[in-house]
Amino acid sequence: MKTIVFFLEEHSAREMLQGLLPKLGILNDRVKYVVFQGKQHLEKELVKRLRGWELPDSVFVVMRDQDSGDCTAVKQKLTGLCQQAGREDVLVRIACHELESFYIGDLKAVENGLGITGIAAKQNKSKFRNPDNLANPSEELGKLTGGAYQKISGSRKMGKHLDPARNCSPSFTVLVSGIRKLMGAS
Repeated sequence: MKTIVFFLEEHSAREMLQGLLPKLGILNDRVKYVVFQGKQHLEKELVKRLRGWELPDSVFVVMRDQDSGDCTAVKQKLTGLCQQAGREDVLVRIACHELESFYIGDLKAVENGLGITGIAAKQNKSKFRNPDNLANPSEELGKLTGGAYQKISGSRKMGKHLDPARNCSPSFTVLVSGIRKLMGAS
C-alpha cells in the first residue's frame, strides 16, 4: 500500500490537505506530512529529507507557493533539488501565487467553511474566475471575508469543503490531478 508524503512550506497547507485528501479517497493513515518553516527552509532541507526517507512504497509531493517568483523557475529549482536527492519521480506543484488561490477558486468552500453567507455568489465575477492571476490572494481573501480568514484555522475549516469539480484555480486542479495519478496505481 502506497504512502503519500507531502513536503510543505507551511502548516496551513497541511491543514488544507487533511480536509481535502479524504474527498480524493486517500485515507489519512496513508499520508505523511513534512512541514517546513517557510520556503527557504524547505529548499535547504529537501535533498537531505528525500535522501533519508526510508518508508517503503512512498510517493512524494513537494508543494510550495509561487509568491513573487517565476512559477517555472521555482518548479525547476525544486525539481533540480529532487533530482539531486536521486528522486526523479517526485511530484512538484506550485500554488500560483499563494495557497489562498485554492480557496478563492472555490468561494462556496470559503462560505461553508467560515460560515459567511454571500461570498459564493461572487465566484462569477471576472476577478475570481481565475484566482491564480491574483497578485495577492491572501489579501483578497481577507477582504472577501471581512478579516475572518486566518491562515491555519481557515485552511482547516475550508479544506474539507473544497470541491475539485467546482474549483476554478488551475494550480489547484493540477495539484489534484497529480495526486490522483500518483495514488491511482495503488
